[in-house]
Amino acid sequence: MITGKIARKWMAHFINAGVGEESNYVRLGTDLEEYTIEMNANVNTTQNILGEASTVVDGYEPQASVEPYYAEVGEPLYERLQNIADERLTHDALKTTVVEVHLWEEDEVDTDSFVAYKEDAIIEVVSYGGDTSGVQIPFNLHHVGNRVKGKFDIATKTFTPDTVPAG
Repeated sequence: MITGKIARKWMAHFINAGVGEESNYVRLGTDLEEYTIEMNANVNTTQNILGEASTVVDGYEPQASVEPYYAEVGEPLYERLQNIADERLTHDALKTTVVEVHLWEEDEVDTDSFVAYKEDAIIEVVSYGGDTSGVQIPFNLHHVGNRVKGKFDIATKTFTPDTVPAG
């Protein structure tokens, strides 16, 4: 059980590198010194005739940047990204899912299972090539909704949504 200040390594981010209905979750983090999900809140502020201000947040457009991402032969995420770049894929071919796993919130019964949130996302390959350190394919993940709370099993890399009791 983790207590106190949460170290960054305890928040895990997985991306589905599979195509179509295939699931092949890969953990992001190798070579990344930082990974931040920018919430991009839609904030509306209005002022009424009394001079009072009203501020409302009516939505979010979360996104994250994965940079650098070094190409590594045999890695499923590399193969997915290279295919996007090579074939200039668009629309549905860019759809995937991401899972944020709270490794500090372990399931009481299954010690390989943790509280997690799964969400639909779009992969945007930003560029490819890079410098002499290796072939790079930096990309952005645009979270597009359908966020679901559940459990993620680290050993099997599977997500199970929480169920709502009937009644």
